[in-house]
Amino acid sequence: MHSVPIIETERLVLRPYRRDDFTAYAALFADSEVTRFVGGVPYTREQSWTRFLRQVGMWHYFGFGFFAIQDRATGTFLGEAGFHDVHRLITPSLEGTMETGWALSPKAHGQGLATEAVSAALEWADRQFPQVRKTCIIDVGNRASVRVAEKQGFKEFWRTSYHGTHVIMFERQRTLAVATARKSPMPAHLET
Repeated sequence: MHSVPIIETERLVLRPYRRDDFTAYAALFADSEVTRFVGGVPYTREQSWTRFLRQVGMWHYFGFGFFAIQDRATGTFLGEAGFHDVHRLITPSLEGTMETGWALSPKAHGQGLATEAVSAALEWADRQFPQVRKTCIIDVGNRASVRVAEKQGFKEFWRTSYHGTHVIMFERQRTLAVATARKSPMPAHLET
């Protein structure tokens, strides 16, 4: 079993999920504002539980996964950010990549927290998995997430449809990723 790191940034703690996060997690994905660009329909409690377990289990098999995002000052659960390989039925395939994703509570929107969380997660990933391609897919209407991706060096490489939704496929250039990781201040990093 791989240990899940704890990464601290100026305002956030990216950490392993805890079972007691599930109530807040289910509320996050039951919010139509959160799921607007993630499938378009709020999740049931059962669907959230399946997603929650997938995020936790990814670490076991791949050595990477999603982090729970916690407000550093208050301890409040704010959302998630990290990586998965979910074997999507999408062309071109993203299998074998570290597909980057994030979702934050609407109360955390517009404060740069997604950028802060994704940046910290990518810095960790660039150190741990420097040769693995980093990708993401974003609904064409989700301009806020497109901006977050672009700030991290992701570039569009394809447009397609996924489950009836038009999406943009992005990849992060390895040379830019390595340069960014070298220039960025390292977040506090503690192994659990």
